[in-house]
Amino acid sequence: MDYLDSHCHLNDEAFKDDVDEVIQKALVAGVKRFLVIGYDVESSKKAVEIASRYDGVYAAVGIHPENIPGTAFYVLDEIEALAKSNKVIAIGEIGLDYYWYKDEEHRQKQKEWFVRQIELANRLGLPASIHARECSGDMYQLLKESPIENKAVLHCYSGSKEMLVEFAKLGYYFGFDGPITFKNAIEPKECVKVCPIDRILTETDCPYMAPVPFRGKRNDPSLIPYIADYAAELKGLSKEEFKKAVWDNFDRLFHMKHEQD
Repeated sequence: MDYLDSHCHLNDEAFKDDVDEVIQKALVAGVKRFLVIGYDVESSKKAVEIASRYDGVYAAVGIHPENIPGTAFYVLDEIEALAKSNKVIAIGEIGLDYYWYKDEEHRQKQKEWFVRQIELANRLGLPASIHARECSGDMYQLLKESPIENKAVLHCYSGSKEMLVEFAKLGYYFGFDGPITFKNAIEPKECVKVCPIDRILTETDCPYMAPVPFRGKRNDPSLIPYIADYAAELKGLSKEEFKKAVWDNFDRLFHMKHEQD
């Protein structure tokens, strides 16, 4: 059973000179599926372009909450057009970020953008990749009021284990990445432990947050085994059991068919 990276930014400037090499390196490491995530119109176009060139590489398109300032709602027409590519399997990265944005006016604008992109996902019959930072209460309330019909993954989950249980009751999935390997990351480890095995996904969020022992270096999908194997240990599962669960979860959430023999 192979590994997969459910949230990577191969469309980031950090990979502008060596995407081919990065993907080949990951394939050698046993990573056979990649979901490249957009965060604005240009990065969404790039995600689709990269996905179109490689087997096993897919794209998500959307507007990240950090990219809302100065952006008009009409760009969602471009996102919708991109989403009709046969390699696009999700709307994302969408959501809320209260870490950088403290004023209520901007937070309200984030909520409006989030709801509009949920509506887009529902209209197109797609799941979503959600960014949620220091906003668990509002995120939970929004997902109750405006549910994503085909569900979503709370990528790089950073909430509490108690809120994870509540989000799981709503049917959502959880992406875990490099921080679970950090020595002092107590809560992320606890979240992995309590996460239902049928809702867990592995991701890098590269080029950010490389796992131990590569912390501080450029992250890339070839490092997924360090994350997945550590998570398997936290769950008390064999590497193979864990990889199969993650693969099945990806298939279920993103409506994929197995590419394994």
